[in-house]
Amino acid sequence: MVESVVDFYDDLAESYHLIFVDWKHAITWQGEVLSQIIDSKLESPSMAGVSLLDCSCGIGTQAIGLANHGFIVTGSDLSAVSIERARKEAESFGVEINFKVADFRSLEDDVCGVFDVVLSADNAIPHLLTDEDLYQAARNMYAKVKDDGILLLTMRDYDELVITKPRATEPRVFDKGQRIVFQVWDWADDSKTYLTNHFLMQQENGQWVTKQSTTRYRALLRDELTDILSTVGFSDIEWLLPSESGYYQPIVIARKK
Repeated sequence: MVESVVDFYDDLAESYHLIFVDWKHAITWQGEVLSQIIDSKLESPSMAGVSLLDCSCGIGTQAIGLANHGFIVTGSDLSAVSIERARKEAESFGVEINFKVADFRSLEDDVCGVFDVVLSADNAIPHLLTDEDLYQAARNMYAKVKDDGILLLTMRDYDELVITKPRATEPRVFDKGQRIVFQVWDWADDSKTYLTNHFLMQQENGQWVTKQSTTRYRALLRDELTDILSTVGFSDIEWLLPSESGYYQPIVIARKK
């Protein structure tokens, strides 16, 4: 990864909640939607509770929401700054989550145990730009899933985006015009990756303050990810689009037999 993903999320950790109109509502909503999907896909949930590894937990958006629904959650992330905030947020929400700094590509060594569910939400996987890194991450995720457990990943709809190649996201205006969030995308010539320039603008004491962060994503197609997951051993791979799942990104679910 040429641009530092760690720096990107370290830099965003303090203000990450501001990309949502209401972060606490997002925690509740995502916990509800994802828990329903997981419950519908697990064949034999444990009587002791469903164990879940959120391996790109960030500041805890999905991890806290799912812990509120009774999941036994472990959260890991590449960003130590995000993990530190996630610990504080979990405490403030009154949930117990075991947090750890870990890379997708070394979960087998860095995170103890195996889990009924391994989750990575909100377009984290496409930070891995090469096939080699994607296969390594998929193998490590496979190692963390219990037999008959599931992997659940969410990402942007790149099958559509590589056709339209948008140059920017629609600005989202919050707090009665006091806060604006948007991204500018610089596509590579081959359309396989794009540089995201993330902007958070806030009006403070009558002045506009702009915070800008940059990272690169791979425009990862659904068939590409399906092939990778199948090759490392996952089966029963299925995609749920937002119109089916109610979630805001396409979801892929795969089972470890």
